[in-house]
Amino acid sequence: MSTLLTGNCDREAILTARGLTKVFRGFTAVNNVDLTVRSGSIHALIGPNGAGKTTCFNLLTRFLVPTRGMIHFRGTDISRSSPADIARMGLVRSFQISSTFPHLSVLENVRIALQRPNGLATQFWRPQSSLDRLNERAMELLSSVGLESFRDQAASVLSYGRKRALELATTLALDPELLLLDEPMAGMAREDIHQIAHLIRKVAEGRTIVMVEHNLSVVADLCDRVTVLQRGEVLAEGRYEEISQDPRVREAYMGSAV
Repeated sequence: MSTLLTGNCDREAILTARGLTKVFRGFTAVNNVDLTVRSGSIHALIGPNGAGKTTCFNLLTRFLVPTRGMIHFRGTDISRSSPADIARMGLVRSFQISSTFPHLSVLENVRIALQRPNGLATQFWRPQSSLDRLNERAMELLSSVGLESFRDQAASVLSYGRKRALELATTLALDPELLLLDEPMAGMAREDIHQIAHLIRKVAEGRTIVMVEHNLSVVADLCDRVTVLQRGEVLAEGRYEEISQDPRVREAYMGSAV
């Protein structure tokens, strides 16, 4: 049984999980996880390797089907909804591996992402000029992530940090209310980490973010609340200042309570 640390719980819950469990052929990867994400917050899922973070993330975004448990988004049960359905509801995820189209321009990548919410994703008979009306919004999104000057460059020539910024822009094209980020700082140099952290803080204005992240400095700087997983269960939850002083969390990460 986990012990939850106290924290600021005044905000309304936007995403909740109760008794979330995933069993793979007798192996329990996530066990009876309770999670509450408050509207307008940045909430981190952290833990040592093998803690169940990725499995939990995939359950929340319905890329895995729970063995047991319930997930509610804005009060609606999404436990058996498809990833596409919940994306249309406003719960959108990014992936650890960049998923842009390398041979298309930066602007074209964002315009493609904008086609679905604007009803153009399957209307292949329309002329290319029909997409021109998306340019203004595409440029707004590029400006929000600092890529407006790269609009005509192929995505393949961008630095790794800028590719992740482009991916963030394409994710924002779906106008998510809740954005789930899977290790957004993975593989980044220090200067890129600073840039993406700044962008996450910027795009968090007016929306909620859940992120799986290994970089604890980033978590300490960005996140309002942190859930620590160990062996598929919630070990602790609270503000970073609280959980970082918890002997159980220190032992989970360093093998010692000291």
